[in-house]
Amino acid sequence: MHDHILASRPRSAISDIIMYGSSYIAFAPYGEYWRHARKLVTTHMLSVKKVQSFRSDRMEEVSMAMAKINEAATTSGTVDTSELLNSFSNDMASRIVSGKFFLKDGRSKLFRELINDTSRLLGGFNLEEYFPALGRAGVLKRAVCAKAERVRNRWADLLDKVIDDRVSKRKSAFDHKDGDFVDILPSIQPEYDLTREHMKALLTDVFFGATDTSANVLEFTLAELMRKPHFMGKLQDEVRSIIPGGQEIVSQSDMNNMVYLRAVIKKPLRLYPVAPLLAPHLAMADCTIHGYMVPAGTRVVINAWAVGRDSSSWEGAEEFIPERFTDKGTATNVNFKGNDFQFLPFGPGRRICPGINLGIANVEFMLANLVNHFDWELPVGVERKNIYMTEVFGLTVRRKEKLLLIPKSRM
Repeated sequence: MHDHILASRPRSAISDIIMYGSSYIAFAPYGEYWRHARKLVTTHMLSVKKVQSFRSDRMEEVSMAMAKINEAATTSGTVDTSELLNSFSNDMASRIVSGKFFLKDGRSKLFRELINDTSRLLGGFNLEEYFPALGRAGVLKRAVCAKAERVRNRWADLLDKVIDDRVSKRKSAFDHKDGDFVDILPSIQPEYDLTREHMKALLTDVFFGATDTSANVLEFTLAELMRKPHFMGKLQDEVRSIIPGGQEIVSQSDMNNMVYLRAVIKKPLRLYPVAPLLAPHLAMADCTIHGYMVPAGTRVVINAWAVGRDSSSWEGAEEFIPERFTDKGTATNVNFKGNDFQFLPFGPGRRICPGINLGIANVEFMLANLVNHFDWELPVGVERKNIYMTEVFGLTVRRKEKLLLIPKSRM
């Protein structure tokens, strides 16, 4: 109803520093730059067709993860699934954005550090945004902004190397269909009037969006399945009934019939949204929301965490019931595409996350292979009731404790 009026973002001192004046799509003010940047990323990185083209990358990364788990299974060893899933998401993002550039020379570790530092800064409580007088007094600038500038400079050093490395290797005849995102950016720079700063902000945007989200959703999902073995068994039965015997990796075509798997994934998206407080909206004109007058210039924050637990919208709101999303469930037709306002893990309207297709494809594919290849047990002395879902807050939210599990191979 008020989508257009609330389509902008408030300025943030931290975002302006790290993202070169809010050139980051998620935080860019509504306008011409945001429209062009979103179109660029959607067309060349996040369209359904482009996401499908990453199929071989997904299969290779998942195959490597399965091999690591299998090594532990042969010795009844424990797997740090938190680290494993983070590495998968990290390496997957690196491959589709910049080929294998980040997988060399220890860059992967630096990349992970920068993602974590950026999340803490952008997701932190910044006093200046709620008490503007502190901003005028320079309190924030002397403290948090100094940290943001250091993170921005580290990102800049790394991304300049990525861009320069790719520009020096580019062929005179370049095919958009085969290139990764770093290949594409220099080739379309004139068309979109991109500066070097725009390119670095867009790369940071895509790296950040493609990394934490998938890993966190996968970890919350696996943790819930370990707490509720009945649902784990039901999911394994579905996946294993679809996969031909002896097939090493679940194929993309196999995924089309995994209805229960999709229902299972919706549960952590509802109860543990990756961004519990969605990026703030800015009212560009006066409007009325549920009887409240919202003046132009007001920040409007959507609490996706509370929306997903609202007992007036969800029967048994706190319970893990994947069946509610299946054919006979109470939420059969509810999806996360932004049209059902009781379920907004990716946001609504014009500012909905453009990376839904990529994130869900990665999560579904990895989860299907995890439950198809292995049975999972808890370490000695750990009980299911002691798998805590306590969260660590940032721009994105993750589990506080590592999820340590023992895999048992069935292949």
